[in-house]
Amino acid sequence: MTVDDTRQKLEVSAEEAGQRLDRFLTAHLPDLSRSRLKALIEDGHLQVDGATIMQPSARVKQGQRLELHVPEAAPALPEGEAIPLDILFEDEHLLVLNKPAGLVVHPAPGNMTGTLVNALIAHCGDSLKGIGGIKRPGIVHRLDKDTSGVMVVAKTEAVHKALVDAFAKRDLERRYLALVWGLPAPSSGRIEGNIGRSPRNRKKMAVVTSGGREAATRYRVLESLAQGTAALVECKLETGRTHQIRVHMTEAGYPLIGDPLYGRASQARMRALTAAAQSAVKAFPRQALHAASLGFRHPASCECLEFATELPSDIQALKDSLEAL
Repeated sequence: MTVDDTRQKLEVSAEEAGQRLDRFLTAHLPDLSRSRLKALIEDGHLQVDGATIMQPSARVKQGQRLELHVPEAAPALPEGEAIPLDILFEDEHLLVLNKPAGLVVHPAPGNMTGTLVNALIAHCGDSLKGIGGIKRPGIVHRLDKDTSGVMVVAKTEAVHKALVDAFAKRDLERRYLALVWGLPAPSSGRIEGNIGRSPRNRKKMAVVTSGGREAATRYRVLESLAQGTAALVECKLETGRTHQIRVHMTEAGYPLIGDPLYGRASQARMRALTAAAQSAVKAFPRQALHAASLGFRHPASCECLEFATELPSDIQALKDSLEAL
């Protein structure tokens, strides 16, 4: 049975008697999240033996017949906008894109237009089946506004749920490329440290001694630049915390070049660069971080997919200026 039908009809077996309504429905309708099913019940969309039941915690009884009305997805609140997208892969279930730097992922107060979500609503149109009852793309993971690179987006609630679960279970691989200050030693390793809101600056994240969330980043130096003043580093995430790579590399003593929050260069490092490289660093408008590849199992086809992109032109130009030393 699929959630494309507007009405779902179920009957309670002897083995299922005594379960909560929301748990019973979740087991039978895996394409809908438990929170979505709970909302449908509370909104009066469930009938049990012809009577409307609005308590998700009510217990089912053997032989009861349930009919759940699943309304069509409501129009998305953000408006679609014709913003060019670099699509790497697309089918009826999901799409993968190469997000440019400067593009905000999700609308927020004061920034309701010009986002990736606005662009996806226009691009996908009726192929969006609805997430949580709203016809919108399912953002599985986010990249900071000024981080470029590969993202996957779900078109259906079932695929969104499966991909979110895969991220939570770390059942995928994400690889980032970054230009950092200094030459990390050892040349490869694992950085650990719980990440939480900085107690000194609430706009920043930090490695904290108490609280926060577990975080781990594996790194590997790919190339020494400017005679060790900088480096091209590959980072792989074991967890996905806010600003994780930026925070962990800074904590290790190798902040990202151009990072406005965490990556301020020391005067000694700047003096070690050529005049041209100094100018390139000063003019670089963002953190030098690119989500270079993403690998995951397609929730519908079970095919293993991997998508990789080259360094964007601005980071490549900055790297070239550092190599020229």
